[in-house]
Amino acid sequence: MKIEEYGLQKLTEPLLQWFAEHARVLPWREEPSPYRVWVSEIMLQQTRVEAVKPYFERFVKSLPDVKALAECKEEQLLKLWEGLGYYNRVRNMQIAAKQVMTEYHGEIPDSYEELLNLRGIGHYTAGAVASIAYGRPVPAVDGNVLRVISRAAGDDRDIMSQSVRVNMEQQLKKIMPTDRAGMYNQALMELGATVCLPNGEPKCGECPWRNRCIAKREHRISELPVKKKAKKRRIEERTVFLIRDGEKIVLKKRPAKGLLAGMYEFPNELGYMDSREVISYVKEMNLTPLRVERLSDAKHIFSHVEWRMAGYLIRVEELEEQKEEILFAETADFQENYPMPSAFAAYMEYLNIRLGKERFSEK
Repeated sequence: MKIEEYGLQKLTEPLLQWFAEHARVLPWREEPSPYRVWVSEIMLQQTRVEAVKPYFERFVKSLPDVKALAECKEEQLLKLWEGLGYYNRVRNMQIAAKQVMTEYHGEIPDSYEELLNLRGIGHYTAGAVASIAYGRPVPAVDGNVLRVISRAAGDDRDIMSQSVRVNMEQQLKKIMPTDRAGMYNQALMELGATVCLPNGEPKCGECPWRNRCIAKREHRISELPVKKKAKKRRIEERTVFLIRDGEKIVLKKRPAKGLLAGMYEFPNELGYMDSREVISYVKEMNLTPLRVERLSDAKHIFSHVEWRMAGYLIRVEELEEQKEEILFAETADFQENYPMPSAFAAYMEYLNIRLGKERFSEK
């Protein structure tokens, strides 16, 4: 059944009443300005709410408005984002912030169509900002909303299909209350995030739609939503080198484009090396190895590739001169000044340093 055949409008009031009673207290909801809504929605893409909270508070404290974001230096920006991953999100935010400063006199536009013109803002984010911050009656359809609607209506179309998403947006726009659009969108998102959970584990007893949900009635919860499987991730085997003397550690800066662009990393190479190959590698860097220690293996999963890493800690003679393409960083200020992707978090413990999420978990 498609949602236009289901009569979803009958569920609007029960949904809004449920949201009024069960909405979580979240920092970006306390002051839903266009900037704060925008920052939170970009952070929440592919990241859990609890993980986002400390990042959001630190980010808006350091960069409280569009102007501050537009003018922020890249390394500070990446450091504020360190651990959240998908770093193009924050780079696109800064490009969009510069657009807002030059094209909209520093004010984030209130039009759904104009929001779509900003870098990194798609239909969902434009709908969220326009409806929550400005009260515009436009839908904001994310994965949570797609799941909730698919299950309630028993809609077995592939939610990865753009035409299905567009159709759901069109139908929701027809029925959403024009005076409570932001609340309606947030209620749908909240229902998917806290009750109508993925992987066949919803809390149906807490759902305001439990008596009208087709998926529940027909015992099809585990089948819906239909989602075409993504391509299998590519596996990359890598050797990671922690090269240090007493006070400094060797870092490299990644290229300005591509995966983890502009971030710092430990030197690493494709393929697994043994200790003799590691010694040769370090000597080719014009460094003198004194001791080599094999570290634990580690794994990090990106959206389309998985790194399986073998690590080595290599003690070398005093690092005195800058070498081409590498940086000798003081370990004392490493944590504060060099944005490092969480892909290397497993090896940071050998330096007594925490990255991103690990730093917040200590507090």
